[in-house]
Amino acid sequence: MTETQVNTSFRLVYVPGVNPGKWVRVWGERLPDVPLDLLAVPVGEGEGTLREGTADAGLVRLPVDRDVLSAIPLYTEATVVLFPKDHWLAAAEEVALADLAEDVVFHPLDDALDWPGELPGRPAIERPATTADAIELVAANIGVLLVPQSLARLHHRRDLTYRPIVEAPQSSVALAWPQDRTTELVEEFIGIVRGRTVNSSRGRGVQPSTPAAETKKGAQPQKPQSPKAGRPKTPGKPRPSAGSRGGAAPKRGGGKPKRRG
Repeated sequence: MTETQVNTSFRLVYVPGVNPGKWVRVWGERLPDVPLDLLAVPVGEGEGTLREGTADAGLVRLPVDRDVLSAIPLYTEATVVLFPKDHWLAAAEEVALADLAEDVVFHPLDDALDWPGELPGRPAIERPATTADAIELVAANIGVLLVPQSLARLHHRRDLTYRPIVEAPQSSVALAWPQDRTTELVEEFIGIVRGRTVNSSRGRGVQPSTPAAETKKGAQPQKPQSPKAGRPKTPGKPRPSAGSRGGAAPKRGGGKPKRRG
């Protein structure tokens, strides 16, 4: 059930690799009187932030607890393997998990991939604390790292490159919010993310102004004037008088003139 929004602002949490910019711009156009505050958190803290009520909604990575949070899946990212540019994998167009059998594969504590079992390759001595730490180790040519493609782009380095990897788990991004706090502003943001127009939105977005010609209720549209309308009338030819033929003036003094002797 939708609750009435009492807050004067809307807070959106998002995790690394997610870019909320296009939706934030639409929000500013539709609700200029309601500030949208962005809160960036590590991958593993998106769900907790929503549970604590620190944010109204969030762009997080699945899975989340569906007993507590409502979630709308938005898209699924391709998974890539990140390695130094001089690595032998650079010659391949795509990589299989079996190709990593001899490589150390890092598994950071904030891993964005939900692995159902063991990782491929050889495990590192210890797990890096963050994805950024793991990338530093990859740059030192100690091992490789599997991440969603957006994170590979986010942590771009000139000395590293990546290739798509098949058979690896993928990461899905979703819009999530607490089930017991589905406010009007949450509904408004859902509409923006789903691409609803202002007229079809369920929220309180700014409605487009009505043209002045349409403000009068029941006004009848004016019929377009004929092309002949407004032209000056051309005076017609005078009608012939009664008894005249062809409109010629009658001759005076009928008969032939007399000859003079």
